Amino acid sequence: MSFDAIHGTILGTVIGDAIGLPYEALSRRRGVKLLGPPDQHRFVFGRGMMSDDGEHTCMVARAIVDSENDIERFGRSLASQLRWWLLGIPAGIGSATLRSILKLWVGVPPSRSGVFSAGNGPAMRSAIIGVAVSEHSQVPLYVRASTELTHTDPKAYHGALAIALAARCSSEGRSPGEFVALLRRELAEEENEIVSLIETAIASAGRGETTKQYADSIGCGRGVSGYVLHTVPVAIHAWAKFPEDFRSAVTCVVECGGDTDTVAACVGGIVGSRVGVSGIPESWRNGMLEWPRSAEWIESLARSAHAFQTGEQSKHRVSVGPFVIVRNIAFAAVVLVHVIRRALPPY
Repeated sequence: MSFDAIHGTILGTVIGDAIGLPYEALSRRRGVKLLGPPDQHRFVFGRGMMSDDGEHTCMVARAIVDSENDIERFGRSLASQLRWWLLGIPAGIGSATLRSILKLWVGVPPSRSGVFSAGNGPAMRSAIIGVAVSEHSQVPLYVRASTELTHTDPKAYHGALAIALAARCSSEGRSPGEFVALLRRELAEEENEIVSLIETAIASAGRGETTKQYADSIGCGRGVSGYVLHTVPVAIHAWAKFPEDFRSAVTCVVECGGDTDTVAACVGGIVGSRVGVSGIPESWRNGMLEWPRSAEWIESLARSAHAFQTGEQSKHRVSVGPFVIVRNIAFAAVVLVHVIRRALPPY
């Protein structure tokens, strides 16, 4: 894959996360009434910040670089990063992920740290695997290692693999139809509920139905839940509708309500892999309020991942050090303001 595809995947995930974050857990009607349409950053003074979706994607990219094509080393690197990430006082973390990281801290090995859950945590961080791992046969192995660190329900793996393969196909200019055929082959020996749902999503997009209409049809009329069999098909529908239109793809999933940051992160990574950084709206790129994971830091991380893929020796710094704690305290303060604001009118 090209450097631009890798860079676009990471940045697309981060920015999708940031655009969707202020609307998380709000209904469609309340989100727009309270914040306005999701056409710009609305997290803090017209700027955006990433949550766990973007952070985990950056950790996975770094673990890929650290792996040196060794799956066990990848798992150890990601597990180590997750342990220290928890000590950084993240403001938002899923129950399954929290329990898994606590197990890691008490000495449970990465191969046995996951808990039985079909949440969308592994899916939110898997687009970069599909783009940054050069050998196609290795993609499912990396996705499984990333997934089973935190989630052991097979549905979580199926959904994460779907996002990784969608990003890979998107970066190669392949159609959603080609993607679903590839996914069907990869999961031929396993339960195929995710394949059936994705087929309905692509068919719905082909009929011209909106992503909100599709979300309604699978029981997400009150908002897309964190259940992987809701999150992933809705993200794939948006990609099928807008394969080269980053703004429209992200906006339409945020308008569905619910777990908006994760669904937007998933589709942002998929479409970002195709359109690259230049295809992401400039105002969204320039509107990020992030440190120490700045735009320059993300670009350096992408260069490291590209160097890994091409077999070159990476010379790019990708650690963030203890500064992330300061950032997370500020992030938590903004989240608290949003919580208070949501208790006030308009309802």
